Order: sequence, then C-alpha cells, then structure tokens
Amino acid sequence: MPDSNGTPITLTIDDQVITATLHDNPAANALAQQLPLTLTFDDFNSVEKIATLASPPSMDGMPTGADPEIGDIGLWAPGGNLVLYYGDVGYWNGIARLGTFDDVAAIKALSGPFTVTITTQ
Repeated sequence: MPDSNGTPITLTIDDQVITATLHDNPAANALAQQLPLTLTFDDFNSVEKIATLASPPSMDGMPTGADPEIGDIGLWAPGGNLVLYYGDVGYWNGIARLGTFDDVAAIKALSGPFTVTITTQ
C-alpha cells in the first residue's frame, strides 16, 4: 500500500539520522498523529527490529496482512509492535505496511536494545 504522498519523518539513533516516509494510509496516519515518539527497539529473528507501541494504530481500513519489503516500516498488530524490516519475512496476517526508511544497512548493523526518536520532518 505504498504512497509517495506520505509524511516525511526522521529516525534518530544517537547522532545518526535516517530519513523515512510514512505512507498515506489509516494506520500510518494514526501513527503520524502520535509523533514525536521515543522507542526502544531490539532485534527479532535476525530480519527485523521491533519496539512496543504504547498506543498501536488500529488496523481499521487496512488489509488483513502484508508481505513487507526490506526497508519497510510496519505494524505487527497482534503484538502492538512497530517494526523496521531489514530482511525478508514473507506474508503474515496482522502486518500493516506503514512506510519506508532509507538506510537498511544502518538499521541492520544495530545490536542490542537501542533507542530511536521518531519525528516528522
């Protein structure tokens, strides 16, 4: 459900800034309304970095699932997690594609819990 008319955002990790865009869809728009957010991410299954959202966006108006691309920002609705995909996970019910980020290698290289501040540009 990518859309080039989305919301430009930044992911700030220490002194590193990664540019990203949230798509124009109901879940991504709901997430954009919560920004700025500071979240703690950790690795999951060596393909994604996940953080728990205090108020996960609703899946109303979204497909029941998705096959995210490498470099996608996603929502794992069953766990209420924001996800940064740096590997292939395939299709799963409960995934919503919320946007994209620009530096896959930088996200992949992060280890252990790390803090990300997400803001609109």
